[in-house]
Amino acid sequence: MNSRRIKSLVAALCALVAAVAVSACGNTSSQTTTGTYAGESGKNAPYLHVGPLVYEVQLSRELNPANNEDAAYLKGLTPAQALLKPGEEWFAVFMQVRNPTNLPRPATPNITIEDTQNNRYLPIIPGPTNEFAYRAELVPANSLIPVPGTPASRGGTNGQLLLYKIKTTSLNNRPIEVRIIDPVTGKEAKAILDV
Repeated sequence: MNSRRIKSLVAALCALVAAVAVSACGNTSSQTTTGTYAGESGKNAPYLHVGPLVYEVQLSRELNPANNEDAAYLKGLTPAQALLKPGEEWFAVFMQVRNPTNLPRPATPNITIEDTQNNRYLPIIPGPTNEFAYRAELVPANSLIPVPGTPASRGGTNGQLLLYKIKTTSLNNRPIEVRIIDPVTGKEAKAILDV
């Protein structure tokens, strides 16, 4: 190859790298955090700063309706909500939301999960008889939800339940990502779930 052709090739390659770098610069209001669930130490937990609140995924896993513990997480569903179609299963994300400010702040209703094939799932909200369910409520000043002393805070997950009905194939399309959008600012954060 002659030197002129090599220079042209290098210039084209540099232009391609620059174009890729510019296209990678996305929405600055979005952040991605990776990590596993909090576990006992909490050192690997994805802490998602969304607006003034901090969302922390405690645990994420499939649910088995035949298991006694998991059956409690499915309490309060209407018959239509409880029905799983062939190829569907239950998936749970347990979340804590901290409010480090001196004012009560609204937790977001917009927490979705998505697999690598862009299958996005909205949470199913059980009725009020489900004491573990995440509800977009006011988080007290300098406190958190689940509120200390509630069944959700005392349970093994220490988080409120976000319940999803997902395609079984989504478990093969990992990693699964949780996306949280602040209800006031519209800022988004996302984290990879440890499934």
